[in-house]
Amino acid sequence: MQSLSLPEAQKLVLLSQGLLSQELKGQAYQRTLQAMSNLGYVQIDTISVVQRAHHHTLWSRNPKYQLDHLDKMLRDKHIYEYWSHAASFLSMKDFRFSLPRKQAIKSGQQKHWFRKDKQLMRTILGRITSEGPLMAKDFESEVTKTTGWESKPTKQALEMLYMQGDLMISERRNFHKVYDITERVLPSSVDTSLPTVNEHARFLIQEYIDKHGLGQLKEITYLLKDVKTTVKIALNEMLEEGEVVEVSAGNERYYTTNQTLSLLNCKLKRKQAKILSPFDNFLIQRARIKHLFNFDYLLECYTPVAKRQYGYFCLPILWSGKLVGRVDCKAHRSASRLEVVSLHLELSHKDSEAFREAFHLELERFARFNQVDTINDYQDAIYYK
Repeated sequence: MQSLSLPEAQKLVLLSQGLLSQELKGQAYQRTLQAMSNLGYVQIDTISVVQRAHHHTLWSRNPKYQLDHLDKMLRDKHIYEYWSHAASFLSMKDFRFSLPRKQAIKSGQQKHWFRKDKQLMRTILGRITSEGPLMAKDFESEVTKTTGWESKPTKQALEMLYMQGDLMISERRNFHKVYDITERVLPSSVDTSLPTVNEHARFLIQEYIDKHGLGQLKEITYLLKDVKTTVKIALNEMLEEGEVVEVSAGNERYYTTNQTLSLLNCKLKRKQAKILSPFDNFLIQRARIKHLFNFDYLLECYTPVAKRQYGYFCLPILWSGKLVGRVDCKAHRSASRLEVVSLHLELSHKDSEAFREAFHLELERFARFNQVDTINDYQDAIYYK
């Protein structure tokens, strides 16, 4: 078994994720298409303190990213909306691998958090079939609010039809979903054959390693239902066949491929700083990042104010191949100002001058990405660990 140092493992992860790697080629939109294909998915985010995660994640790979690129990719049918480990935009080329989950929900093998009202679902499906794409607001129903989290019965029926594959999201209007029947959304060229259990498991393995560099069983199956056993079987088969190999890093065993290991011959753009989204594909699995990068990260917007250490919406900072801190930011769009509330750093003072220059350049880029013109003076808001 090959033994990797933690810096080598970190390099594989970063290059596989398209971070601190060579610049993408082509026009801005073509670069976004490449970034999306390289990632496989981006998580959809409702929090808008700064630009939402689905935009932010793509911008981190393509500095030329424009906010209309996602809508264009949806219109051009390069991506579709469904569930990964969370609500996401996914690459259309891999559409067939969403079918096992949809079939399991439709058959009742997997449960969803909404109750199935089959009569209401038939009524809604009939309306959309005859009338065309509709939004939740186009259906009238009432709900008794007790906790504030309840959804209208019609909204629940729409989501059940969407989760089991009868409906898809054709577009979003002001971030609200527009539902249409699947046959009208899918391009005719898309493969809709149901993968076998083994084929699906092998896809999950290969996809994870390609996108993340190396992974463990629990990481490959993260928040996915009813796949752990079949993925474990497929991993053993792929090991025997030489399609994957085992390596060690930081006293842990990981699966990777020889092709991925060849990335060790490539270079990282180490002196570039990156301000990342909390929902970035690279660091969404916090335990993995803690082990591989020694970075203990918690998104504190869900933490009571009195218990927060770093702020409401702290963004991890990548520099020199390491996660070196977090910056709490807020975009004041009406005032065209990016507020740096605090900047907490975990690097030595001897590195701070080089870092500050790289970070401020990234912060200026981040302000432009957030469509604001100015940044507050944040020198008194810098803290060292």
